Amino acid sequence: MESLPAMSMDASEVESLIRKWLEQERMEIRNQDDKRAHAHFLVRYPSGRNGHVFAIILPKDRDLVAISSMTRVDGGQQEEMSSLMKEDEDRWQEWIHDCRMQLMQTGVDWVIHLGHKNKEKIGPLQAFNTSEPIWYDGLTKNEFMQTFRRLWLAKLGVIHEIKFTFGPGSGKNGPVDDWEKKKSAESQKPSSNKPTKRIEMDDSMSFGSDFDPSDWV
Repeated sequence: MESLPAMSMDASEVESLIRKWLEQERMEIRNQDDKRAHAHFLVRYPSGRNGHVFAIILPKDRDLVAISSMTRVDGGQQEEMSSLMKEDEDRWQEWIHDCRMQLMQTGVDWVIHLGHKNKEKIGPLQAFNTSEPIWYDGLTKNEFMQTFRRLWLAKLGVIHEIKFTFGPGSGKNGPVDDWEKKKSAESQKPSSNKPTKRIEMDDSMSFGSDFDPSDWV
């Protein structure tokens, strides 16, 4: 059994174990520079060119592994959503409600990014993130790999619903207002020598109010 007793595991041992499992599954690892984490790297699941990009993060001062994957909605699909919002607002509200319920039923953690209109976030759907933590005392290869599978299937459910309702799109990523707003706010902040905030959980059900999944890909 390729796991260690919970009390004996530290971040370095967990990182080594995870790298070993990824190599066994022929999943290429792309290391990321992240001062907020003991380790941060990207992989594709399923392995291969058509796999989805997943981030694996070992946050500092936490005994868990955070696995997450962000999906950006195609620009053409966003335009179709905007058209529906104008033509039939009730139908749009029903669709986005069903989207939320579908994500909730998967049992994974999730957050969606909707387009802004003034201070309201009414749509279109611009991006969504699925994630799950695994605490060290429950970390096995089976649980690690099954987490990828759960997140991947949760993503696919929403992706297929978007394509079915709004078509194949234009082949180009659409805008994500939340990310642009965050970048604008950060650019206006005065420089500071304060240490970088550590990664932590927030109430929006995504890992880390202090790191943006858009930086992972």
